[in-house]
Amino acid sequence: MDDKDNFAIHYVVGPCAVLALLIHPSTSHHVVNRIFWAFCVYLEAVSVLPQLRVMQNTKIVEPFTAHYVFALGIARFLSCAHWVLQVLDSRGHLLVALGYGLWPTMVLVSEIVQTFILADFCYYYIQSVFGGQLVLRLPSGVV
Repeated sequence: MDDKDNFAIHYVVGPCAVLALLIHPSTSHHVVNRIFWAFCVYLEAVSVLPQLRVMQNTKIVEPFTAHYVFALGIARFLSCAHWVLQVLDSRGHLLVALGYGLWPTMVLVSEIVQTFILADFCYYYIQSVFGGQLVLRLPSGVV
């Protein structure tokens, strides 16, 4: 395996694990459960990066893959909007239910990060649909 094959381990999984060890919920659950929950939240936020990198390197994205990643982007946007609206509706009380410290903020930041990671792809996807292309071509600076 070369460094390109280890992209997910070096730049996705490892940093998420370290972040989960440092910032996790302060609930009454066992510490291992809290760290795994945090790891899951952080990993989900950046899990699409390897796929976007593959699409960037090939420069051409097949329609089926493009439709899937676009649908994922829309779902993430709606999920992020849901969390933000829930926090606003509860006047911040929802954050207390998630625990104390940095954790509640990191949950929201993770949602926002994932939404912005996919937003750039969605922009190019919409451009390709309105341009009449069935195969999406990404510029080299997307990821």
